[in-house]
Amino acid sequence: MSPVNKIAKLTIYSQSSHSSLRFRKRCAQAERFEHRNANDSSLYNANLSSRQLRTYCPLDDACQNLMKASVNEMGLSARAHDKILRVARTIADLDASDEIRHAHLSEAINYRILDRNLWH
Repeated sequence: MSPVNKIAKLTIYSQSSHSSLRFRKRCAQAERFEHRNANDSSLYNANLSSRQLRTYCPLDDACQNLMKASVNEMGLSARAHDKILRVARTIADLDASDEIRHAHLSEAINYRILDRNLWH
C-alpha cells in the first residue's frame, strides 16, 4: 500500500472514530438530560405513562395544532399519539432542549409516517 493510501485510510479511520465518540457523548448528554427532566434516574422516555407524558411533554399551541392535525389526517390512535410524544421528547433531549419544539415534533411525526409506509 502506498504512503498516500495509508494516510487516507488513517484519516478515514480517525474521522469515523471522532464521529462515533461525538455521537456517544451526545447520547450520554441526552440521557443525563432525560433523567434531569424526570428527576428519576430510572425513568426513561420510552417508559413514560400517558399521565407522565402530559407532565414531561407539554406542547405549545403550535405543536398542539400540529399534533391534532396529524392525528386527524393519519387516523392515529391514542397509543400512536403517545409514541410520537415519547420520540419527540427524546429528540428534544438530544437537542438539549427543555421544551419539545415544532421541529422536534415534526421529526417524530415524520418517523411515524415512515414507519407506517414501510410496514403497511
